[in-house]
Amino acid sequence: MSETPPPASASEDASPTRVVIVDDHGVLRAGVARLLEAHDDMVLVGQAADIDAALEKVEVTRPDVVVLDITLGADNALEVLPKMLAKSTGTRVLILSMHDEASWVQEAFAAGAHGYLLKDAAETDLIEAIRTISSGETYVQPSLGARLAKAALAGPSDPLSDREREIARLLALGHTNHDIASQLYLSVRTVETHRSHIMTKLRLDSRAELVRWALDSGIIGAQSH
Repeated sequence: MSETPPPASASEDASPTRVVIVDDHGVLRAGVARLLEAHDDMVLVGQAADIDAALEKVEVTRPDVVVLDITLGADNALEVLPKMLAKSTGTRVLILSMHDEASWVQEAFAAGAHGYLLKDAAETDLIEAIRTISSGETYVQPSLGARLAKAALAGPSDPLSDREREIARLLALGHTNHDIASQLYLSVRTVETHRSHIMTKLRLDSRAELVRWALDSGIIGAQSH
């Protein structure tokens, strides 16, 4: 993120927006925390680096806004987003992610998110997004809004990226996470993260279901399995 916007002054009779940051990168959490400190109409009430800590922090602090990354280690935060919102019904969630595919934005809103912003956005955009969703509206970064419109016009499509399709193919063929990491020159943790995303996007619960999807979609043939 780049330029820092000027501090905003909260009105005397308005309480500041209470924010929790959930991200597994400490440097990013610290940066967002410093940004919030520069604005009188916002206050940081908690931080978390993983799913369990996030659920606990939200239940205890009941913030107005949670700034939430999708990828928390090997976990996909969208899988527990409904549970998080159930713990604090007045809380609204802004996704702050590196994932810029339209499918991720759609998944996030389907899970209950109220806004979506990319991590390379300007600091002014983050402040605007927090203010927008805390006022009861939704927010989508303009560039992502254009992609969503294009995806809607194009109709249903494969939700997986090229990398995810390749990993899905190898998984369906019976390769382990370690095998795939070695073949694709990735870390095992990266493969685990991709695997979690694949299962979430395809709404699958087991390897058997993944194999069936791979056969039906043609990325493997019956003779390959």
